[in-house]
Order: sequence, then C-alpha cells, then structure tokens
Amino acid sequence: MAVHRELPPAKLAPTLAEIARGVRRDIVTTIGQAGMGHLGGDLSVTDILVAAYWRALTVDPFAPDAADRDRFVLSKGHCAVALYSVLASCGFFPRSALETFGGPLSPLNGHPNRVKVPGVETNTGPLGHGLPVAVGCALGARLRGIANRTIVVLGDGEIQEGSNWEAAMTAAHHRLATLVAVVDRNRLQQGARTEETKALEPLDAKWAAFGWEVRRIDGHDHQALVEALAPSSTGRPVAVLADTVKGKGVSFVEDRVEWHHRVPSAEQLRAALEELSG
Repeated sequence: MAVHRELPPAKLAPTLAEIARGVRRDIVTTIGQAGMGHLGGDLSVTDILVAAYWRALTVDPFAPDAADRDRFVLSKGHCAVALYSVLASCGFFPRSALETFGGPLSPLNGHPNRVKVPGVETNTGPLGHGLPVAVGCALGARLRGIANRTIVVLGDGEIQEGSNWEAAMTAAHHRLATLVAVVDRNRLQQGARTEETKALEPLDAKWAAFGWEVRRIDGHDHQALVEALAPSSTGRPVAVLADTVKGKGVSFVEDRVEWHHRVPSAEQLRAALEELSG
C-alpha cells in the first residue's frame, strides 16, 4: 500500500473525515489506556496530519526509507500519539501497537523516535527544532537533485522560539519552494493562551515579511487543508496557518487549557468515544 497524492478527488472529503474520526478514537483510547499524553494538541492537529499523510505526501509504508520519499517532521513532538495513530492508519505498523504506547520497551514513546518507529523522520520534543530540521531536509534534497517535498507541523506556542525565525529566514533566502510549514494555530499552549504568554498576531504578516507564501485556512476543513498543502505557486516556501480548536471533537476538551496534558478518566474516555462514534 502506498500513500500518495492520487486518491480520487470525488471521494476525498468523506474519506478523510472518516479516517480522521477513527484516528481521534485511537488517540483518546491510547492516551486513556496509557495514562499519559497530550490530548488537546493531539486532537487539534489530527486533521492536518490526516490530510498530509493521506493526500499531500508521497510515502510508502512498505519502503519508509525510500530515498525519493517526501519528508514529514512533527515539530510539536509531544503530540506523538496523533502521529502514531495516523502512521498506523496508513499501515506503517499495526494499529494494535498503539496499545503499547508508553509501556516498558515500547518503541512508541512520549516523543517520536526515528530509530524505533517506521515513518518517523527525526526525533522531536524540544520545541523550535522541527523547522530548522525541515529546512535542512529541503536543502539536502536540492543538493542531491531529488524533487521530493518536506512538510513540517509546528505548534503555535513554539513559534515564540527564535530558532524558528532563523530557519524561516534561511528558507526564504534559498527559495525552498518544496518546503511547507504548517502552524497548528489552536491559540493555547501549556498553562495559558498564546496571546497572553507572548502575542503572535498578526502571524500571517510576520511570515509574509520573512518572505514566505502565506495561506490561512480552517485547520479542520479537509479540502482546504489539501489545497493549502499543494506545492508553492510563487517559488517561495509556504506557510500554512491552520486555525484549529485544541481538543477538537470532544466537547469537554475543546479550547480548554487544562487539557494540554490531562488524561481522561474511564468515564471521560467512554464519553469521548461516544462523541466520536458518529
């Protein structure tokens, strides 16, 4: 099974919606059973990851290290359960492996590890590292003469890290048109709202000032995501500002700062799965 850009457009929206619903069920189940995780951010980024893996990226779960594969970097590595759930949905490893998350000797740790998990391009966790790595991936592909693409997903809180803006300036200078940076703009970070911690807006103007092609969309609209993840139309790197809701899909988690890394109780897990069953 290869996951690539050639899914039938007519079937795209219902297919991705169904996949995303299943991924969200896997996320809440995995975190609930393990007693650890970052539920709010996992749920906000789900639709972005589903659109990336099931539509935008050219990858093959049976050849995860193929030289010409597209690269995906989850900079907000604390949302590893969302990445693991999407990789499992694509066939990189059995869904049953999600049951081992956080357990002794499990390859599925709280942050993704490229040595242990097929489909993971780079270890992430310290925020502000993913975009610099992605810039390196895009530059490396150019040097090797490979026409693959690189997509990196960042949390909006981590945009406060200066390393991102150094990388953004470098990407624009080298006109890395094969690079797409997606900001999961849920407006919450650990402990507070982003605008209370360190204001980010006008975020679109800031990316544009650094020389990027900017696309602002509803980060839960699958068709909008697919279109936004399309190649650059200007020869510049693309910044997708995906407006999302932290905890999307579970009403008592949505837009609640305390659910950054809270674990649902057994009763809350049942309620969340019921909401996600439709």
